[in-house]
Amino acid sequence: MARKPHQLRDPFHDSDHYYMTDSFVAVAGHPLHAMSVAFPIALAFATLGADVFYWWTGDPFWTRAALYSSGFGFWLGVAAGITGTGELVFGPGIRRRIAVWTHFIAAVTLLSIMGANWGLRIADHEAAVLPYGILMSLLGAVMTGFAGWHGGKLVFDHQIGVSADPGKG
Repeated sequence: MARKPHQLRDPFHDSDHYYMTDSFVAVAGHPLHAMSVAFPIALAFATLGADVFYWWTGDPFWTRAALYSSGFGFWLGVAAGITGTGELVFGPGIRRRIAVWTHFIAAVTLLSIMGANWGLRIADHEAAVLPYGILMSLLGAVMTGFAGWHGGKLVFDHQIGVSADPGKG
């Protein structure tokens, strides 16, 4: 489709590397970052759920569940972040997109919240829940949705980490 003379064109689209968006951190063509984010996402929401159940029932079991889910969510999020950073560093077509940087900043913010939430609970997991633990869990769930929405847009709208060659995977 020919471009009309009055249409503006993003100069990054003309770059040789702009369309190099295949995953660079992958096993057998499957991107590790996309595979590794499921557990941190689930654990962020599990932490919020455990906090709500503790608030509702008063059962200290839920405070231990929140301690473990926040800790595992944080460390598995760090692992997912390392694979995502690898994609950012090694993919010239990936790091040229502003949407990638938005996702990166949102994910680092989310990891900070998850780490602080876990750190808050280490000394006394029962006293940490109300009010700050549950508020941090709620903020973590909101940030998980925000970072996840941007990550989904990268895959579906920008085709980041999606192999264009069906024989690659």
